[in-house]
Amino acid sequence: MSASQTSSSHYQLQRQPAGFQLQRVASPFPILAADQVLIQVGAVSLNYRDLLILRNVGQDTVDGQIPLSDAAGTVIAVGSQVQRWQVGDRVAPNFFARWYQGKYQAQHYLQGALGGAQMPGVLAEHIVASENAIVAIPAHLSLAQAATLPCAAVTAWQALFARGQLQAGETVLIQGTGGVALFALQLAVAQGAKVIITSSSDEKLARAKALGAWHTINYRQQANWDDIALALTDGVGVDHVLELGGPDTYARSIHALASGGQIHQIGVLTGFGSTPNLWPLQAKNAQINGILVGSVAHFTALNAFLSQHQIIPVIDRQFAYAEASAAYDYLASAQHFGKVVINVQP
Repeated sequence: MSASQTSSSHYQLQRQPAGFQLQRVASPFPILAADQVLIQVGAVSLNYRDLLILRNVGQDTVDGQIPLSDAAGTVIAVGSQVQRWQVGDRVAPNFFARWYQGKYQAQHYLQGALGGAQMPGVLAEHIVASENAIVAIPAHLSLAQAATLPCAAVTAWQALFARGQLQAGETVLIQGTGGVALFALQLAVAQGAKVIITSSSDEKLARAKALGAWHTINYRQQANWDDIALALTDGVGVDHVLELGGPDTYARSIHALASGGQIHQIGVLTGFGSTPNLWPLQAKNAQINGILVGSVAHFTALNAFLSQHQIIPVIDRQFAYAEASAAYDYLASAQHFGKVVINVQP
């Protein structure tokens, strides 16, 4: 750490009559505990969750909170007891600061979800993290590319691999072309699975096809995408559904599912509400996996797979640190195909 690095800045959420607005403020340079590392943030990326927090959906975010969960950067200082990391290491913090491995517990979210109600986020020039809460990023990725991984990619990994045990030759139905969806597409294709992907945009579907999708469906033009998925699988159904829509898509997801298949419940893009009749799921001896990002162990396994297959995350657009509000606006416009990144360092 150079002598000139004595100050820093971050963005915080400033409460408004409706939701929050971003405010950039100066901050004192972080002081390390013995088991912590200091990271100079290179880049951050946005998720749909960040729009919900900005709009104060849930009504539990504190005024002045630092937003965002996804970042990648370089270690510039280590605490006196840190053994695993050294200055110069390229790392990313895990979404859950206290979920290292093993079973998920409620306190992992309540007390340790970055950029949430209680845990400061990463939209800052410098952040501090426990040495156990970060992972080494793949050598073939830039900091901007690695910053897309902590939420969306780890979520896709936990769904399809840690929980779903995806095998080559299986079929996967993915809803949409957002961050989780595209990572799921890339991971599944690398595993040798056959991917069906839906979108309302022919342009986005063409780009998904170029990434290896087996079949694409424009759900605006073909609302019966569940019937199409059944036809494509000779009436058997798909082995996995990445359920990103929520209540409005659930009945079709169940209909498209094969006997013994799995629905990985991830998104709420159509809002919050009750699910439909679940008897057809029971009749198929199928299951629903609730997926909420993942652990440090999941992140580490994901990175090994990315390195093995040399997978490059899809970035739609990059913004400068001073353009953070514009990045939020662009994500809200839903024009993007891939991740929206803010480069904290020029």
